[in-house]
Amino acid sequence: MGEQTAVKFLKKKGYEILERNYRFQRGEIDIIAQKEEEIVFIEVKTKMRGAFGEPEDRVGIAKQRQIARVAMGYLQSKNIFNVNCRFDVISVRGVNKEVYHIKDAFWLEDKDIDFK
Repeated sequence: MGEQTAVKFLKKKGYEILERNYRFQRGEIDIIAQKEEEIVFIEVKTKMRGAFGEPEDRVGIAKQRQIARVAMGYLQSKNIFNVNCRFDVISVRGVNKEVYHIKDAFWLEDKDIDFK
């Protein structure tokens, strides 16, 4: 439910959806999109009600590293080089499906990522 809501939201904002549930090795990226000349790797988190904290709080450093590894795998497999990329988180909350789009939700340096 959350991913479908996020896709609709992104399309309304002018994003082209390139991939959904892209898998590489043991990781997955929920949505890979493009807007203008930038590729965006998006993690979607959903919260219906009653859960502690906000959904985006569940994207810790281990998850960030995993997303970065999968993103590198995607770029290499598609022979995409010298392109601007970013990591976003979309939080879908409640029965009303409120969408919160956090652009540039995190940054990682090469030293932070284990490419094995």
